[in-house]
Amino acid sequence: MFDDGWADGWAPFALVRPCGELVFGRWTLRERLERVARRRVAGHVTRPWLRRYAEPGAPRCLDADGLSAPCTVWNARAVPSLGAAWSDAPANLWVADRLAGVQLGADAEPPRADWFAAPRPRPGLPDRALPGAWLRHPWDLVSAGPDRLAADLVAETGPGAEAPELPGGCWRLGDAPIRLGEETQVEPGVLFDAREGPIELGPGVRVRSGTRLGGPLYAGAGSRLLGGHISHFSGGGHSRVRGEVERVTTLGYSNKAHDGFLGHAYLGRWVNLGAATVNSDLKHSYGSIRVGRPGARRDTGLLKFGCLVGDHVKTGVGTRLETGTVVGAGSSLFGAEPPPRWVEPFSWGDGRSMEPHRRGDFLSTAVQVAERRGLEETPEFRDWLGDVWDEARGS
Repeated sequence: MFDDGWADGWAPFALVRPCGELVFGRWTLRERLERVARRRVAGHVTRPWLRRYAEPGAPRCLDADGLSAPCTVWNARAVPSLGAAWSDAPANLWVADRLAGVQLGADAEPPRADWFAAPRPRPGLPDRALPGAWLRHPWDLVSAGPDRLAADLVAETGPGAEAPELPGGCWRLGDAPIRLGEETQVEPGVLFDAREGPIELGPGVRVRSGTRLGGPLYAGAGSRLLGGHISHFSGGGHSRVRGEVERVTTLGYSNKAHDGFLGHAYLGRWVNLGAATVNSDLKHSYGSIRVGRPGARRDTGLLKFGCLVGDHVKTGVGTRLETGTVVGAGSSLFGAEPPPRWVEPFSWGDGRSMEPHRRGDFLSTAVQVAERRGLEETPEFRDWLGDVWDEARGS
C-alpha cells in the first residue's frame, strides 16, 4: 500500500502514520483492502521519516526502491467496495476512472521510488476496473465517514448476526441490527437508537447507564462509553467517550471522557481532551468552512466541519476549538483563549502564544501515557516518534 504525493499533504495525520492506517468507516483503509483482496498487506510505501513506524498490529514501512515482483501496489486513497471481485492476474487497477494500483507478475520490474508520488499505468498490462471511491482530502474522512460506517456495519452484521436480546434494563428504537461482542458489559438504563443505522460494540466494551447510542455506531475492543448522546461514531480500540458526540472518528486509545460537545471531527491516536473541551462545527453565517494555514486556506465546501486533531494531542480544561481547526500532532493546548485554527505540530501554548513542545518532554509524556494504558514502551516506539519530531521541528 502506498501514499501518493497528494496523501503526503494530509495534515495533520500524514506526519505520524501511513495514510493506510487511518480509519474510514468500520476499518482502516488498509484493513478494508485486506478484506477485499483476502490477504495481508505486506507494508506501506510512505514518507521517509516513517521508516521506523512501529504500531502494534500494523505492517512495517518498506523501502520504495526495494520491492520485488510479483507484487501489487495500491493507493491508500482508493477505497474499494467490499463486494469488489479481486483477481491475482497482472493488470492496471482502476477505481472511478483513476489508477488505483498495479498488479505485477513475477517477471515484471517493480515500481521505483519516483513512481509512487504520481503513479502511471504500466504499459502492456490490461486494464481492470474495480467498484469503489476516492478520498481526496483529509476532511473527506469526516464528511463521508458516517455513510461509509453505516454501509460497513450492514455488510459486517449480515443476517443472523444480531444480538438475540439486549441486556436487562436497556431500551431499543429502530430496526437496524445491533451486535454486542464477547464480554461486552452494558449497564441498565442505556438506549440503543438504531433508527438511522446499525450499532456494533466490540469485545470488552463497557457502556455506562445514562448513555444514548445512535447508529450507525462502532466502538472498538475495550472502549468505554461513559454517558451522554453518542451517534454516528466510529471509535478505534480503547477509546473513552462521554458527552454529546456526533459524527466523530477516533483512531483509538484516545480520551474524550468528560461532558461537552464534539462534532464532525476526527481524532488521531493517543489524544486526550481535557474536561469541558468543546468544538464548533457550524459557522454563524452558515457558509462553507475553510481549512488550512493562514493565507492558504482552502474551501472544504462543507456546511458542517469541526476539527482534525493529530496524534498525541492534549488539551487543557475548557479548551475551545473553533470551526475548521487543525491541530498538529504532539501539541499541548491550554488557556482561556481558543487556539489558532491552524496549530503547527508539536506546539505548546495557551492560544495567544505558541512555542515548540520540546522533544524530550514530548517523548517522556508519550511513553507515560502508553504505560498507563498497560502497553510496554519499546525502543521502536520512541525511535519512531523521535523521527517524527525531528522532521517537524528539527533544524
